[in-house]
Amino acid sequence: MRKTKKRIPSVSTASLPDIVFMLLFFFMTVTTIKDTEMLVENKLPEATELSELDKKDRIIEIFVGKPTAKYSNVLGTEPKIQLNKKLFNIEDVRTYVLSELAKKPEGIRNLVTVSLKIDENVHVGLVSDIKKELQDVNLLKINYAAIQGNYTSVLD
Repeated sequence: MRKTKKRIPSVSTASLPDIVFMLLFFFMTVTTIKDTEMLVENKLPEATELSELDKKDRIIEIFVGKPTAKYSNVLGTEPKIQLNKKLFNIEDVRTYVLSELAKKPEGIRNLVTVSLKIDENVHVGLVSDIKKELQDVNLLKINYAAIQGNYTSVLD
């Protein structure tokens, strides 16, 4: 009697291209591209204890900083407020947040958080003015954005 070796059948890769294209199509449909051009410098301060905001549909973003080099020759070097794709004055913050709030579904309007993304070189007076404008329209949930730092860099 002869002994015959049994071979293990090879794995079929015929469906592999289909799987790859399904994954590619999935990621193309669920990925969003943020197209907001930064008009202000926005180097966020470092912090050691951070938490991420979960629900992106409940956030109104306000950027504050000096105009970028592209715009500083026209607008100067004083800190400006960027709301969406335009620069505004402090008086326009109230109108902007109310219009953004009106775009949100009624059920989540009281859950909206305003995320302040403020350059680390901006003086606290401007931040205080923005907070006052937000208080006037009863938007009291405020988040201060920061980047993850380490403990030793905070001590320096």
